Amino acid sequence: MTDPEEEVQRVLEAIDALVESGPPLDRAKRSAEVMTAVQTRMRRARRQAVQELKDGGMTLREIAAELGISFGRVRQILADDPDKPAPE
Repeated sequence: MTDPEEEVQRVLEAIDALVESGPPLDRAKRSAEVMTAVQTRMRRARRQAVQELKDGGMTLREIAAELGISFGRVRQILADDPDKPAPE
């Protein structure tokens, strides 16, 4: 199994390769496409993981403490619709 930090580095390098070459307009368009796709997938993954913690018996306050975020933020994550575009 691959080290999670190595996986993150490989993903970032792949993103860099996508957005570092070509004319500025092309780079801007590719960057926007990548950003939207990554945000949607990460929002979905985060929501699913937090939901699994809750379904596993953790309280929202326990989840918040473990993640180092506020109780209110945990509630927002659970209420998030990952398929709705993120605000710009």
